[in-house]
Amino acid sequence: MFTVVSKFTVANNMTKEVKDAFMNRPHLVDKASGFVRLDVLSPRDTSDEIWLITYWKNEDSFNAWHRSHAFKESHRLMPKGLKLVTQNTKIRYFDHVAT
Repeated sequence: MFTVVSKFTVANNMTKEVKDAFMNRPHLVDKASGFVRLDVLSPRDTSDEIWLITYWKNEDSFNAWHRSHAFKESHRLMPKGLKLVTQNTKIRYFDHVAT
């Protein structure tokens, strides 16, 4: 299994709107070939920070999703005017070793 962890910090007091958008998301990624699951987390001590953890059957499945129209569409649905703290945005790739 292949795992992608994305971390970002909301910069402009729109954290509630962003969290609401994830709770009401259209689940476009759920239909992607090779997709396993998505977890959306926010640390209690840094509530403006959002962590996305996606699990994939393999890296090729993730790359196909990342290039897809559905990926672009899913990001278009985020709240208008959203700004991120650029230096806090990170994406890391992991090999899933064990559960």
